[in-house]
Amino acid sequence: MSLSRREMLRWGAIGGGAALVSSAAQPVGLPSIVYKAPPLPVPAVAAAPAAPLGIDAALFARAKAALDRHGAAVRARDFMGIVDFSLASRDARFHLVDLMNGRVESHLVAHGRGSDPAHSGFVESFSNTPGSEATSNGAYTTGEYYHGKYGLSMKVHGLDWTNNNAESRAIVIHNAWYAEPEMIGIHGKLGRSEGCFAFSKASQDSVMQRLAGQRMIYADKIA
Repeated sequence: MSLSRREMLRWGAIGGGAALVSSAAQPVGLPSIVYKAPPLPVPAVAAAPAAPLGIDAALFARAKAALDRHGAAVRARDFMGIVDFSLASRDARFHLVDLMNGRVESHLVAHGRGSDPAHSGFVESFSNTPGSEATSNGAYTTGEYYHGKYGLSMKVHGLDWTNNNAESRAIVIHNAWYAEPEMIGIHGKLGRSEGCFAFSKASQDSVMQRLAGQRMIYADKIA
């Protein structure tokens, strides 16, 4: 529909008036408001997992890093053994950690005579050398059950260059008379193994039940 010239002028006047009203409605002398988008949220940095009660935080961090590094060799990640060889053999230093809820069960464990030649009760050094009779540090996975000198025992496999001779050195989990808690009352420390993880009979049963099936053991010292 075409508009006449008179109608066009009339609509133009209305539009102009509306424009004047719109202009008059704006506050005079106030700066225009510029909309600024809110800043993007900064991604939260995941905090390092807290060490379970009774475990050195630095040692726990190393153990968790080893678990991630050797993940392909570890069949299950529900339980893990962490051995704090900074502590004396009279201390419950083999920690069975339930990684699902953070619960810890700690046990006495003996170390190798080659790591403590003076029998002080402390690990002085580690060795991976065959014939050293020393404890080796690093990450292990549990292996097969077998019957040996100390009855039912369990093999372990070394995953690091510091303990990759574990199988050829026959480093295993077993029980021993010198690792029974009565030794502490008599001597103030446990006896020494030839590099094996030697436990009391009760502790060995608990450790093997929870760590069987290619679960990880991480052994080291902080100081």
